Amino acid sequence: MSEPSSPSTGPMSVPPAGGNRPSVIQLVFREKGALYAAYMPLLSDGGLFVPTQRGYKLGEDIYLLLSLPEDPQRYPVAGKVAWITPANASGGRTQGVGVRFPADEKTRHLKLKIEEILGTQISSSRPTQTV
Repeated sequence: MSEPSSPSTGPMSVPPAGGNRPSVIQLVFREKGALYAAYMPLLSDGGLFVPTQRGYKLGEDIYLLLSLPEDPQRYPVAGKVAWITPANASGGRTQGVGVRFPADEKTRHLKLKIEEILGTQISSSRPTQTV
């Protein structure tokens, strides 16, 4: 079995220096394995790991445009940075941020959809990019 690929990311717009607008990142998961590696079920409202080299602060707003495997719809998520994996992190972990989903009805449906896609993989002991 091959290693799961990383999700595709790319900034769609970068706020001006000193601006208050949250950054917008397009996050595309083409495979369930990559979604499994990034999903954070430990957060009560759900969340995702976003590989990025940009510096973020805890609690900073971040806007995701999320695409899930075999689903043509894009899901907008206005999340917040819940944790940061710095460059050169121990264990060879990928640099990036954990984004906590907001506690709203629309995002609850997204969390359920992700968990439905992952099915029994959620309880797997395979390592992930998350805590």
